[in-house]
Amino acid sequence: MYHFCTYFDMNYLTRGLALYYSLREHCQTFRIWVLCMDNDTFDTLLGMQLPGMRPISLEEFESGDKALLAAKQNRSRIEYYFTCTPSLLLFVLRQNPDIELITYLDADLFFFADPAPIFVEIDGYSIGIIGHRFPEKLRHLEEYGIYNVGWLSFRRDQDGHSCLNWWRERCIEWCHDRIEDGKFADQKYLDDWPERFYSVKVIQHKGANLAPWNLDTYPLSQRLDKIIVDDQKLLFFHFHNLKQLEKRLYEPNLRTYEIALSRTMRLHIYKPYIRVLRSTALKAACFKGRSVRYPSIRYSSVHQARKTLVEQQELPLRRALRSLRRRWHIYCGILQGRYIYDSSLPFL
Repeated sequence: MYHFCTYFDMNYLTRGLALYYSLREHCQTFRIWVLCMDNDTFDTLLGMQLPGMRPISLEEFESGDKALLAAKQNRSRIEYYFTCTPSLLLFVLRQNPDIELITYLDADLFFFADPAPIFVEIDGYSIGIIGHRFPEKLRHLEEYGIYNVGWLSFRRDQDGHSCLNWWRERCIEWCHDRIEDGKFADQKYLDDWPERFYSVKVIQHKGANLAPWNLDTYPLSQRLDKIIVDDQKLLFFHFHNLKQLEKRLYEPNLRTYEIALSRTMRLHIYKPYIRVLRSTALKAACFKGRSVRYPSIRYSSVHQARKTLVEQQELPLRRALRSLRRRWHIYCGILQGRYIYDSSLPFL
């Protein structure tokens, strides 16, 4: 049995559920612990009663953890989420003495195949990490971290606990959403783990953690119903920074990494994921007794709310010009092939 954990709030609810359903499709047996970063998420997941999923309330998670609560006072919301990553792994191990190996997953991962090859690869190791695998033209992005926090495995042994405790202490001390003195969030701390700790395995499978930032590293192709990364099956994709522009229009934001959206990416990676996001939004809404759409890909924040208020107070002509510019930007993006438009999807 595989043991996973992750965390998310209502803004990432559909992504977290998409991750869960992809595991259901490709893993025979697994358990996943979900740290719910707000009450709405906890109530929704508790009501859905999903097999193999154990929701954790923020109150239960934080109870008695004075160091974590103290750190919470000087962090933004996203910085606090980053701070919680090693603490969540330790929490799950502490609450479940039967677990021998726990794996953290980012909520915006999605599995296309059984992750068994990764577990074979890390067998006999205490810690499993995976690199960003930037192509040469993006190597400068290693200032944000050589390794990615998307997948992290820790075994219940001395080396695994030593690493996790060290990482938690560092994140309690400093974990901010900026580059400072060789640090960045919870991620940059991983850079020297292969030298700092014993029994660390850097995962080499090419189909593990395919992402916008490494799509240029290996050739991508399709064989029958499988996506092939160089010569290996795509195991899971990291849908970083995917945004919904309109009801049926999505931006994968590949331009940031100088990537063109290919037909294979559009039809066999992004569109299947978008369909699952839509499906999970409907399922979650049913369990909350609502007919409205849940936040799926759009990111809501205090800043966005203030921006919307300012826009509402603008003169009608200025609002019209703003809307026209936005429409023009979208139109250009469609012509340039940057966006994903799925006409097969019904409106929610």
